[in-house]
Amino acid sequence: MKYNEINFIKYTGCLEKSEQRKYSASKDFLDATTDKQWDVLIYNDYEAVMPVPFILKKGIKIVQNPLICQQLGVFSVKDDKKINEKFLHFLQKNYLIRAYHFNETNGFDSKLKTKKNFLLYPDEYAKVFAKYSPKRKRKLRLDDEVIENSELKEISYHEAEIFIKNNVIGLDKEDDTETLLKTLQTFHSSKYLKFSAFYYHREITNMIATYSDYDTIALLGTFNDKKYIKMAGASTLIDYVIKENIENYIFDFEGGNLPSIEEFFRGFRPVLKHYAVIENSKKTLIKNFARFLMRCKFS
Repeated sequence: MKYNEINFIKYTGCLEKSEQRKYSASKDFLDATTDKQWDVLIYNDYEAVMPVPFILKKGIKIVQNPLICQQLGVFSVKDDKKINEKFLHFLQKNYLIRAYHFNETNGFDSKLKTKKNFLLYPDEYAKVFAKYSPKRKRKLRLDDEVIENSELKEISYHEAEIFIKNNVIGLDKEDDTETLLKTLQTFHSSKYLKFSAFYYHREITNMIATYSDYDTIALLGTFNDKKYIKMAGASTLIDYVIKENIENYIFDFEGGNLPSIEEFFRGFRPVLKHYAVIENSKKTLIKNFARFLMRCKFS
């Protein structure tokens, strides 16, 4: 189904009742991250659904997970490998795929590459904290001078935007930063997103962006002033959000594939989750594009 053909009441109903439920598959999240450029593959009468985000290149749809959208995949009342395989084969046959990420609950008979994510499940904060690594606990014991001259505050989008522009890393080009900021602004305006900042001597040194869903708090971004990277402001912010929410919410770290990021997240002793992905290089995409055109010509 193309976007304007989707029955969003049925789509949302399927998503909400699904075993795999993910906030990132919701209409609001996908509308903001893709600018409403997404299709849905549907099994029977919305018994299972699979959102498919894409970008357009010369009128051709190329499947591409958008920025800060880690997992999508198949959503159904009970995860079923056979049904998942049907979705997988249809996707590969009918779309050009640059990158598509399934969710950690989706199982397959096909051998697919996987990536890592980390989750903390609801529990008493004292029990969660007790499991932190010794190194993480040491990091959270701030020096007296830092404690006396620091504070944690929720900040506005405008304040967050300035800090992000000055400290963002890991994005390929300027356009990606603008896309990220536009998406974060949309989420913040709709009350899904909060920006929490660590102030030291009245200056922001670290900031995190967290997205709230009915059962999940997701870490959508961590931004740090390199001059203060060793002061553990980011750890303090994440620990604070965990402390305030972990009894009722899953805390989703939203990543863990880079060694340095994985090491940082593992300090909170979360549960490791793998999710399947399809990723093709530009070279492979060009080859697949030629085959795709030939198939369309003779179909």
